[in-house]
Amino acid sequence: MTVAVGQEAPDFTLRSTQGEITLSQFRGEKAVALVFYPFSFTSVCEGELCALRDDFSMFEASDVQVLAVSCDTAPAQKLWSEQNGWTFPVLSDFWPHGAVAQTYGIFNDTRGCANRATFLIDPSGKIVDVFDTPDLGTARTMDRYKEALAKL
Repeated sequence: MTVAVGQEAPDFTLRSTQGEITLSQFRGEKAVALVFYPFSFTSVCEGELCALRDDFSMFEASDVQVLAVSCDTAPAQKLWSEQNGWTFPVLSDFWPHGAVAQTYGIFNDTRGCANRATFLIDPSGKIVDVFDTPDLGTARTMDRYKEALAKL
């Protein structure tokens, strides 16, 4: 991965299911879990985001803003988010296609999507943990999120 623990998280602005979001708007206020996922409307991705929804109290307890990001279009993400009842923003890295995923070093050129990776960013904007999975079909575990949150 290009962006590593200890570095400042690269800033970006993307459309989301809750309006335009800029990463730096959270700086000095709260930590951010930047959750990249490959594709909307797929079973592994849906399972992961539903697990975040169902165990959201751990993020609230740590004062962490969850931002889910994929290269899908904003309208598709909005529909998918509404169908699943996600209260956290889902951001579209659609155009320029995968630019944020590329900046973070997790764009999959072969598949044209983000790899499954999470960047935990502290309130000062520094990356405190990074974790991913070995392939697109493997989900991240809630235990790994808990381990990351303990580093804040």
